[in-house]
Amino acid sequence: MTFTVRFTDCPEVEQGDPGEVALENALRKARAAQKLGRVGEVVLGCDTLVVLAGKIYGKPRDEREARATLKALSGATHEVVSGVAVLLAGEGSKIEERKAIARTAVTFRTLDEALLDWSLASGDWRGRAGGYAIQGTGAALVRKLEGDYENVVGLPLAALLDIYPELLFACK
Repeated sequence: MTFTVRFTDCPEVEQGDPGEVALENALRKARAAQKLGRVGEVVLGCDTLVVLAGKIYGKPRDEREARATLKALSGATHEVVSGVAVLLAGEGSKIEERKAIARTAVTFRTLDEALLDWSLASGDWRGRAGGYAIQGTGAALVRKLEGDYENVVGLPLAALLDIYPELLFACK
């Protein structure tokens, strides 16, 4: 199976119910990447965000915002919410949409200034919801995780396989 990455520049929803926001953004990305008329094409869109006390934390715009986000998450349990959308192109313009939402609870240790400085200096905050990458230096910030680790990385494989189990048989 051949995979192609298609970058999209579609506007993202930033306010609302976190699950609905993540799912809507995943659908927007997938729809923007879809090339109409390609029968059999499968398009995957995913959007991940961090939620603490009902507030959505997306990708920080700069290091100052990343620091503020990490300070807010310090010592607390937040939720990582991902929306996953799979679009399957059929005959003509028929598109089947499959979608799912994944949620993982992540508890951060209390972050002192030295740990914050170290984490931010790595640059892992760039392009990451919540300002951290658990597969990088963000692993040192986490005390406990409940749920799908891959969801926190950014692609919830369990949710993806729930809605598109054919993926297992397509990858040999």
